[in-house]
Amino acid sequence: MSEILLSIIIPSYNRPQLLPLAVKSALAQTIENFEVIVVDDCSPQPVSLPEHPRLRVIRLERNQGGAAARNIGINAAKGHWITFLDDDDRLLPNMAEVSLQALQETNSLPQPVAVISGIEVVEQGDRIIQTRIPPTLAKGSHFGLEEIASSQSFFTKQTLVAEKEVLLSIGGFDESFASRIHTDLFLRLNLVCSIIGIPQVTYRLYEHQEFRVSTDPMRRQVSFNRLVAKHQAIYQAHPRMFADSIFNQAIMSYKIGQIKAAAKNLAWAMKIDPLHTIACLGSPYKKALLKIFARLNHSYRSKSNA
Repeated sequence: MSEILLSIIIPSYNRPQLLPLAVKSALAQTIENFEVIVVDDCSPQPVSLPEHPRLRVIRLERNQGGAAARNIGINAAKGHWITFLDDDDRLLPNMAEVSLQALQETNSLPQPVAVISGIEVVEQGDRIIQTRIPPTLAKGSHFGLEEIASSQSFFTKQTLVAEKEVLLSIGGFDESFASRIHTDLFLRLNLVCSIIGIPQVTYRLYEHQEFRVSTDPMRRQVSFNRLVAKHQAIYQAHPRMFADSIFNQAIMSYKIGQIKAAAKNLAWAMKIDPLHTIACLGSPYKKALLKIFARLNHSYRSKSNA
């Protein structure tokens, strides 16, 4: 095999049914000079996969979490470029090829440059329920907080292809976060690296009922508060998108039954940008949140006047 150009890192914990499908999709890339690294984050049963010349498995002696597992993969990678794949998702065969081609052809953005691409959200039966297309942001921007076209989405971070040295230069993933690790990474990465968004779908994100760290309510809220504290100046410089982020957190809290947390986040968003937050209240979930907020606000005023 010639010199490795791309390393595909798959952190994994206790997904014996899903992981082989993710690995198979990674190994099916249309380019030749790549490797796949599975970082087994001390699963109860060690990862067992068929041997393949492009595949390496790193078994951790203790569970360290998704951020640490990704960092271990970065350090072990032999490729110039790095990408990641969640162990419950799949890459389309052209992911590596179209991403590297976009990186080779760009000449209008400040260097260094990374690339992200489109995502299909898929439910049981392989039915596509959503397609997300990323934006392009020049170096010095704040990914996730800049205003973008309504047809574009920041929720495409899983498709990142970036230089190993650039990821190492910003310290990789912050291991103090249990959730929101991609949001934190991109806020730091975009400051020093331009990000090309290509409209082609290369990644399939699967909806399922198994546990996801990213949807754990307590971890999400704690990590969100940590994220805001860490990047406070950046968030305060983008009040509209800051309010939008908090509002989305309120929606998630409401969906998983955390009514008080939902109301608290909604009140926070209203305080930062009331007009934008009110304008967001349209869907059934959002209308329900507004009713909850109004009820709690009325209760608060009643106690204050008692």
